[in-house]
Amino acid sequence: MTESNKSPTNESIANQSLGRRSLIKGAGLGLVAGGLAATLPAQSASAASEGGEIWSSEYWAKKGDVPLWMFRKCVGAPKAGEPSKPVLFFVHGSSVTSRCFDIQVKGHGEYSVMDEFARYGFDCWTMDHENYGKSGRTSGNSDIKSGVEDLKVALDVLSKETGRQKYHFLGESAGAIRAGAFAQVTPDRVDRLVLAAFTYKGDGAPTLAKRAEQLDYYRTHNMRKRDREMIRSIATRDKPGTSELAAVEALADAEMPFGDQVPTGTYLDMTSNMPQVDPKKVVVPTLVISGQYDGNSTVADLQDFFGQLPNGDRQLIILPGVAHSVVLATNRQLFWHATKAFLTMPTPIST
Repeated sequence: MTESNKSPTNESIANQSLGRRSLIKGAGLGLVAGGLAATLPAQSASAASEGGEIWSSEYWAKKGDVPLWMFRKCVGAPKAGEPSKPVLFFVHGSSVTSRCFDIQVKGHGEYSVMDEFARYGFDCWTMDHENYGKSGRTSGNSDIKSGVEDLKVALDVLSKETGRQKYHFLGESAGAIRAGAFAQVTPDRVDRLVLAAFTYKGDGAPTLAKRAEQLDYYRTHNMRKRDREMIRSIATRDKPGTSELAAVEALADAEMPFGDQVPTGTYLDMTSNMPQVDPKKVVVPTLVISGQYDGNSTVADLQDFFGQLPNGDRQLIILPGVAHSVVLATNRQLFWHATKAFLTMPTPIST
């Protein structure tokens, strides 16, 4: 069951020619030399930004009796008989809904990562997890395990609507943990995986240490307070100035209609049940990407995870001048650039 509505295309600000060395600090990138790369077959997503109007539609998945809201954006409505675009599925975190991937901030450039990647040639999807946004409410705490089950039932909708059986997944914060946990149990349905603002064990992470002070509350309550001030703190707690206040307010405006309460499950998992993702079981191509000032994880934690990934097709990138939220970052174009490059990597000739 679907409903469609059209969204106007925002003017892209990410098509500047930016040097890789000025953008990212990486480890183990494994990039193909320029001369060879020109001879390799490209991935099916367009290398250049697509023109045209961005089309959108809403869908519903069902997890037992729980309805789960799904949302989709791409350039132009899909048409029968035309080749499908590669699917990129965005997975949201603990304190916000999937609105974080489609924020409009008038007068401040592009902030909708769904719009941006739709222009790159992807069929962009997301969903509200159980007890978030437009999705159904239950008595559960919507922990990481619950989020994995949400993603499993989303596969039926993706398969029916796109005709594809494998998809790219991009999760931010707790959404990255959800996406990683999903990839380790359903590797045959994941093409490439992006773990943004990811936490492996969380050792030495100042934000998690502060959060753990409320552990008894998370163990005894399934919901917690999430007001406007808490949403603002997502972009200010690690390094003030790494996100525009206008973008944070726009996110809060989009979130507050859903109330000032969100589930405690991912907070409980991140403070007492880590790790949730076993890197040795994540066999798909993986990008681990995080901000320089992210308080949810240390670089050492990410390097530990990265070093255990079994697939040689892997990258670890630290973004300069970025804190926890890569989507809301003032330097968000760095995140777009690195992610697009990873998702459109040429297919290796020799493996």
